[in-house]
Amino acid sequence: MPGLGQTRKFTISFPEDLARKVDRLAKEESRNTSELFREAFRTYFAQQAAARMRRTQDLSKAANTYTKADTRRLVEEARREMKTASTEM
Repeated sequence: MPGLGQTRKFTISFPEDLARKVDRLAKEESRNTSELFREAFRTYFAQQAAARMRRTQDLSKAANTYTKADTRRLVEEARREMKTASTEM
């Protein structure tokens, strides 16, 4: 597993129309495609963490089984996951 400062390469495929959009956006923002994809995945991971929190809150409200300590623990877990995801990119 790569450590800090190391990178891994991935080969991905896109339909031509989406690939053109990626190229256009990279050019408009003076960024390369790797930067765009890293940002996209960080955003995705953050959205997934937020969705998990919402589901947890919904379950908590429905079942009324989570304590304040449970909620704090779940928030910390989500924060660790987000931090891990951002440092892996």
